[in-house]
Amino acid sequence: MKTVFARKLLAASILAGFATAASAQETPIRIGVVTPLSGTYSALGQQVKWGLELATKEINAAGGIMGRKVELLFEDEEANPSVAVPKAEKLFQVSKVDFLTGTVNSASTLAVGQLAERNNRLIATTVSFSDAITGDKCSPNVFRVNAKAGQQSAALAEWLSKSKPNAKLFYLGPDYEMGRSTVAAFKSAAEKKGAKTVGEVFAPLENKDYSPFFGQVRAARPDVMYTSVAGNDAVRLFNQMSQYGLLKNMTVVGASGTLTSQNLAAVGKAGEGFVTGVGYSVEIDLPENQKFVKAFTEFAKAAPDLYGADSYGVMFFYKAAVEKAKSTDTDKVRTAMRGLEWMTPQGKKTMRAGDHQAIQDMYATQMTNGKFKILSKVAGDAAIGPDTCTKF
Repeated sequence: MKTVFARKLLAASILAGFATAASAQETPIRIGVVTPLSGTYSALGQQVKWGLELATKEINAAGGIMGRKVELLFEDEEANPSVAVPKAEKLFQVSKVDFLTGTVNSASTLAVGQLAERNNRLIATTVSFSDAITGDKCSPNVFRVNAKAGQQSAALAEWLSKSKPNAKLFYLGPDYEMGRSTVAAFKSAAEKKGAKTVGEVFAPLENKDYSPFFGQVRAARPDVMYTSVAGNDAVRLFNQMSQYGLLKNMTVVGASGTLTSQNLAAVGKAGEGFVTGVGYSVEIDLPENQKFVKAFTEFAKAAPDLYGADSYGVMFFYKAAVEKAKSTDTDKVRTAMRGLEWMTPQGKKTMRAGDHQAIQDMYATQMTNGKFKILSKVAGDAAIGPDTCTKF
């Protein structure tokens, strides 16, 4: 009798094990997305959403991640840290997401990064530019797959030094973490190449009238103006500069998110000639990019920009890390992400282990007849700069 009972117990245990394994395979991997779906940066959030959804569609069609489907859960952060934090908390605590991405506002990324540490979860930004995220405010639980301000600045400053040597530069940025850090990063890079700073101002987010700043711009008599305003703010700035005649004798350069596929139509001819340093262009001549541009355009009925491309790429970054770790466990995936190489529309990227910053080639591009044309390229190792993270 004991032998029969033992056999039945063993059989029941085996069946339970199979059931548990099957249940685990059926449970989706949940990825939280906290991104602006309304407000000034909603156009950026839309590209984030499209990129993530396209990648998820492709990953699930190919069998998911380790046999598990991927599920995206969206929350609107409104590009506001005070909104982003409770939305992220909800995704961590209530929805039990395995991973989080999507934050646009750099201050939101920094705040949600602290929350990720407390919840023992990982996040990766595909948009935020502030050097501090992978610099002096780095976190072991925060990764960045997109180019930081310093990488953008390296490509743009290299082009500027050759096309406009010893330029007189004026800076106009949005008055928050990203705006001030992008201005600081480009100012440092440009001055090292011989440019001279002649003035700077910072405007509030969702600023409706930039004309009060134009007197300072005219008085400084710059050859070049650098700006890192984005979204709807960029539409207002460029159109108002055109109306006030500021664009006649001044070249405008700026951060890679200033003009994108989402606001180009509204900016119109005022954006002609704008030059930026960027980690993505639809012109990148690689099979991976050609395939991506075709798929994205068919999926979204719109062209991809850097936010769509990097958000698409982050899904394959996470997939590669989970498959390398053979687990969704935070500690194991974090270890797998460090030093990881993966393919993207931009080509191969490497996640630098020391500061969790992606290494990638950078480009200077110019708005010409409504499209960005590649002017020059800076190799990834030359653009990224030193690892300044000292916290892990």
